[in-house]
Amino acid sequence: MATGNGAYIVHQRLACGVPGYRLCGYNPYWTMLPFFLPFIVVGERADIIHTTPDYACFFSKKNIPLVITFHNLILDKFMMAYSSLPQRIHYKTDLRCFTKKSLALASVVTSVSQFTANLVREELGYRGEIKVIYNGVDENLFCPVKKSPAKKIRVLFSGNLTRRKGADILPLIAKRLAPEIEIIYTKGLRTKNSLPDLPNLKNIGAIPFAQMPQVYRDANILIFPTVREGLPLAVLEAMACGLPVVATGCSSLPELVVNGKGGYLCGIGNVDAFATRINELAESPDLRQKMGQFNRERVKEKFTLKRMVANYQNMFEQVLS
Repeated sequence: MATGNGAYIVHQRLACGVPGYRLCGYNPYWTMLPFFLPFIVVGERADIIHTTPDYACFFSKKNIPLVITFHNLILDKFMMAYSSLPQRIHYKTDLRCFTKKSLALASVVTSVSQFTANLVREELGYRGEIKVIYNGVDENLFCPVKKSPAKKIRVLFSGNLTRRKGADILPLIAKRLAPEIEIIYTKGLRTKNSLPDLPNLKNIGAIPFAQMPQVYRDANILIFPTVREGLPLAVLEAMACGLPVVATGCSSLPELVVNGKGGYLCGIGNVDAFATRINELAESPDLRQKMGQFNRERVKEKFTLKRMVANYQNMFEQVLS
């Protein structure tokens, strides 16, 4: 599968946890020449092929079960407003065709959230079973630390600086925050640009995965103003580190963040709501701690890496049997 995205990270974790699971990554630019993709894995032997649905049809082999996992779906009309013209053409034509063909070839279809599973049924007309296996994080690696009182409240944004992630409204939110609050943001896996230069909006660059647990621990709140997510690792990692989350109440986010208990869910693009909720959390250390602790327990109950790996391994064993 293509490298440089959240789905690849999930499959990396499967490769570390499931015996016999081997991950074959390729440069995403190869997807511009999809008919050459089968030659990337020439000589690879497998009992099961597990990949994402966008180009799975090119890796399908006779008599080998094909398992596809939907980590997200952006082919619907709503997402066209957040896509460039070339992307819209790509999504409406070849990518949609490849995805539907992959569905037809798949022995098993899985999804990382109930929202995404429902969207696959509605948008692509799929009538088969879709098994939901939630993404998971290592709660021992991503864990909270006791924080000392700080003069500045740090609000973290982690992700690519795109409209899909809601990065375009971060400067507008920053202007509505109290003086003691600053937004720090990473540049994600694919972003080269930066946001406008504001005193309380700070770019911390591209952060290696090994350093991300400390980045979460140094923050007080996670902001996540996305418009579409399959099941975001950034939110899970922040929750595991005991952070309250202020996110958009769309797509799969309500499956993660319990509004009013683990943080707040706001309308898409609602700058005032995001700013108001962050200001409220900044004023109350007790509320931040209470919500962060709730999130930590929620991850340990439903979204651990161990649980995710076990669910995939059980599914693979069922396929082989």
